[in-house]
Amino acid sequence: MSISEASSSRGRRGDDRPLVITGTRVVDPSRDLDAVGTVVVVDGRIAAAGPDALNQGVPDGAEVVDGTGRLVLPGLVDARVFVSEPGHEYRETFASASRAAAAGGVTTMITMPDTDPVIDDPALVDFVMRRARDTAVVRVHPMAALTRGCLGQEMVEIGLLQDAGAVAFTDGRRSVASAATMRRALTYARDFGALIAHHVEDSTLAGSGVVNEGEFATRLGLPGIPREAETIMLERDMRLVALTRGRYHAAQVSTADSVEILRAAKGRGLDVTAAVSIAHLTLNELDIGTYRSFLKLSPPLRAEDDRRAVIEGLADGTIDFVVSSHDPQDVETKRHPFAESADGAVGLETLLAAALRLVHNAEIGWSTLVAALSTRPAARLGLEGGTLKPGAPADLIVVDSQVSWVLDRAALLSRSKNTPFEDARFEGRVLRTLVAGRTVHAYR
Repeated sequence: MSISEASSSRGRRGDDRPLVITGTRVVDPSRDLDAVGTVVVVDGRIAAAGPDALNQGVPDGAEVVDGTGRLVLPGLVDARVFVSEPGHEYRETFASASRAAAAGGVTTMITMPDTDPVIDDPALVDFVMRRARDTAVVRVHPMAALTRGCLGQEMVEIGLLQDAGAVAFTDGRRSVASAATMRRALTYARDFGALIAHHVEDSTLAGSGVVNEGEFATRLGLPGIPREAETIMLERDMRLVALTRGRYHAAQVSTADSVEILRAAKGRGLDVTAAVSIAHLTLNELDIGTYRSFLKLSPPLRAEDDRRAVIEGLADGTIDFVVSSHDPQDVETKRHPFAESADGAVGLETLLAAALRLVHNAEIGWSTLVAALSTRPAARLGLEGGTLKPGAPADLIVVDSQVSWVLDRAALLSRSKNTPFEDARFEGRVLRTLVAGRTVHAYR
C-alpha cells in the first residue's frame, strides 16, 4: 500500500489502529539517528523507530505502509507564528493557521502575543489555549507579552503567565528600547526559569527604512535599514544576559555581524539561542525585484553575503532554530506601494519545502535541518515534541524529498496569501502529517 493510499484509507476508518511505516529513512537528531528502518505508532505514541523497530513484530491489527523512498521526521516546531486571532480573524484564525501548518509539516505552533488584545494576562493565555484546543488540528503553545501591551515599559507578571501556559515571553514585532527594562525582565524571568525572546532591532536606527541599507536600496530609491539596527540591539542584549545570567533567545537574526556576536556570546557560556527565518535563509534583497511588497519583511531581506553567513551559522550551530515567521497580511495592508505596505509574509506551508533547498544544494545536512526545525526548538521551549524516541508523542511527518511542484498562491490554506514564494519551484513536500498518532494532513 502506498503512502497516499494509506492516508486515504486511514482517513475513512479513523486513526485508532497502530501504524507501521516500513523501509523508510528515519531522521531523528535527538538520537543521532539517520538510517533506513521502521516507525511504529501505538496509542498515539512512538513505540519504536529505527532499524530494529520490528524486533517485536508488527502489532495486531496494524496498518502497514511501505515508506520506501520516503523520510519520516519529527513534526516541525515553528517558534515564531503570528496568528491574527483574537482581533483580526479575517487575516488568520487558529483553525486556518493550523491547517496551513499541518500541510507544511508543522505539528506545533508557537504563537506571538501582539494580537488585539495583547496576550499579557493569564486569562488571555487561557483563551488562546482553549481556542486552539477547540479549533486547531496541530498543537499550539502561546508566548505571552514581555511588557504590558507590548509597549516596552511595564513588565508583565511572568510567574502567573507561565503558570497559565505561556512557554516564553516576547513583545513580538517590537523591541524593548529601554536597557533598564530589559535588565529587569531578564533578572525577573531568570528566577522563574523563563525564556525571553526578543526582536532585535533598534527602532531609532531603523527609522523609516523599508529595505536593507546599501546600493540596492539606493537604486530602488527606498530608505534603508542599516545592519547596525540589528547588531547594536543584539550586542546590548548579550551584555545584559552576561549581567543577569538570564535565558535569552534572539527571535530573528539576519546579518553576518549578528552571527559573530552570537558565536562570541556562546563562547562565553551565555544561555542564548537564536533563530533565522526561512526567507532570510533562501532569499536576498535582490529578490525584491521591482518592488514586490510580499517580500517586505522585518528585518528586511539582506545582501547575499549576509545570507551566506546565516547559512554558515546554522550549519555550525551558532543559529539554533529555523522559523517561518508566519505573518499573514491582507490585501488592504499589502497591495500598496512598497514603502507603504505592511511588513510580513505567510510561511507555514512553505517552511520545509523552502528549507529543503539548502539540503539539495548541499549547504546543510538532513540532521542539521531537522534539529533546527524541530528538535532544538522543542528542547529550548520545554516541549515534548521534536523527537522519535520510544514513548514520545507520535507527532511526525512523512516526506518525499524528490517530488517537484510549483507553489500556487491561491491554493494556500492560510486565509492570507502574502507569500514571498509565489510561483516558486520546490523539490520535496510533506505527504502526511500526524499529531498524537492521528493524521491531520494527507497530500493526495
